[in-house]
Amino acid sequence: MIVLEKRPTPSKLWAYLTPIVAIIATMVAGGLMFAALGNDPFTALKYIFWDPLLGEFAFFYREQLLIKAGPLILIAIGLSLGFRAGIWNIGAEGQYIMGAIFGAAVALAFYPLEARWLIFPLMIIAGALGGFIWAMIPAILKTRFNTNEILVSLLLVYVAEQVLAMMAFGPLRNPDGQGFPGSRSLAQYSSSSNPELFAGTGIHYGVVAATIAVLIAAILLSRHRVGFDIKLMGVAPRAAAFSGVNPKKMVILCLGISGGLAGLAGVFEVSGPSGQLTESFNQGYGFTAIIVAFLGRLNPLGILGAGLLIGLTYIGGDAAQAGMGLPAAAIQAFQGMLLFFLLACDLLTQYRVRVKREVAV
Repeated sequence: MIVLEKRPTPSKLWAYLTPIVAIIATMVAGGLMFAALGNDPFTALKYIFWDPLLGEFAFFYREQLLIKAGPLILIAIGLSLGFRAGIWNIGAEGQYIMGAIFGAAVALAFYPLEARWLIFPLMIIAGALGGFIWAMIPAILKTRFNTNEILVSLLLVYVAEQVLAMMAFGPLRNPDGQGFPGSRSLAQYSSSSNPELFAGTGIHYGVVAATIAVLIAAILLSRHRVGFDIKLMGVAPRAAAFSGVNPKKMVILCLGISGGLAGLAGVFEVSGPSGQLTESFNQGYGFTAIIVAFLGRLNPLGILGAGLLIGLTYIGGDAAQAGMGLPAAAIQAFQGMLLFFLLACDLLTQYRVRVKREVAV
C-alpha cells in the first residue's frame, strides 16, 4: 500500500528540485497534449523554448521577452509577500485593470497638454492608487467581516472587466475614433508614452520598476523586521501574534502592496506595449503571475527567473500559434500545467512516499 508520510522537517532537496521536476513534467505532458491535437510535440516545444532564444528571429523575440516578463515579475513580487503571510490575493488581474484605467484617465484628462514631467508621474501615482483601492475592498471586508479574501478578490476581477468595458465604450472612448471602442493612443501622446529606454532591448520604465521591486523585496525579506513578520505569520500565525504582529494590519499591508504593484504593472502596460485602453486590454497577467510567484518559490530572485521563463512561454506560444496553428487555449493550458505540476511536486517537500505491506492476520 502506497501512503504519504509527513516529514519531520520540510525537505530542502525537494524544495530545490520541485521547479525543475515541474518544468520537465510540463514539457512531457504538454508534448502529449500537442500530439493529441495532431501536431509534432518536438516542433511545438522548439517553437516555445528554442526559437525565441536561439532561432532565426531570436533578435526580435529577445526584445519581446522583457516586455512580457516585466508585468509578470512586478505583479508576482506583490503577490509573493501576501502568499508568504498566508494572505491569498487571487484578484491581481482586477487590480492590474484598475491601475490601467486610473493611469489612462489621468493622461486623457490632460490631453493634448505636452508636459511629460508632470503627466507621466501622475499616471504612475494614479495607477498604483487604482490597484491599491481595488485591493482594499477584499482587505477591508477581510478585517471587518472576516470574509474570504480569495473569493472576494477573484470575483472583483469580473467587476473590473465590466468597468474596463464601460470605460472603453464610454467616458474614455476616443471622440475621434468614429464610434469604435477604445481610448486615444497613449503611446503616440508623448506626455503619456512609455517607450523603450534603450532601442531594441524591450526595457521600459515597467521593466525598471520590476527590477527595483525585486531588489526591495529581497532586502525587505532578508534584512527588515516587516519581512520577518511576514514570514513568521505564514509559518506560525499564533507565534506571530505573541510576538506583536497585528494580523489585520498585515492583511492591509500585504494586499495594499500587491494591489499597488499590480496597478503599476497596468499603467506601464497601457502607456507602453499596449498603448491604448480597450475592452480586451487585460491579457491575464494577474493570473499568470500566480504561477510565476510559486515557480519562483516566493523568493524575489526566483521570481525574476520564473518571470523570464513564463515570458518565454508567452512569446514562444505566439510563435507556435503563428507557425503551427496551435490554438491559444492550448498554450494557456500548457502554462496551467506548470502550476498544476508545481503544486503536485511541492507536496513532496512536506511528505515522503512510503510503500507499506499489509500483514495478513
